[in-house]
Amino acid sequence: MDGHHTVEDAGLCLGQAIKKALGEKSGINRYGHAIIPMDDALVMVAVDLSGRGHLVFDAPMPATRIGDFDTELIEEFMRALAINGEFNLHVRLFYGKNTHHIIEAIFKALARSLKMAIARDGGEDIPSTKGTLEG
Repeated sequence: MDGHHTVEDAGLCLGQAIKKALGEKSGINRYGHAIIPMDDALVMVAVDLSGRGHLVFDAPMPATRIGDFDTELIEEFMRALAINGEFNLHVRLFYGKNTHHIIEAIFKALARSLKMAIARDGGEDIPSTKGTLEG
């Protein structure tokens, strides 16, 4: 299997696992965000566990490769993750020159955003005026 399909499938599997683990999403915050600095890079990630998969990726990579890794695959991973996890995912690079630092900041911000979004809010309600978070 080539790198593209390996990375895309990893995002797909992780997205499906997140969706399954969250169930109906009762009692969670639903929204999460993080701004993470990593040396020269500053990245923002925001998520909405809405039940609708969508990606906005505004993080151009200065280098097309890190070793044998095609840096365009970061966006493909994020797209597969968001679509299969059925959540909105926004990734924005404010600035940065080192591609490794940018990618590391993206993944750290993603982790912090998801941690915030899945945190319990103290209630048992589904965080939606519709009473459901299905797409």
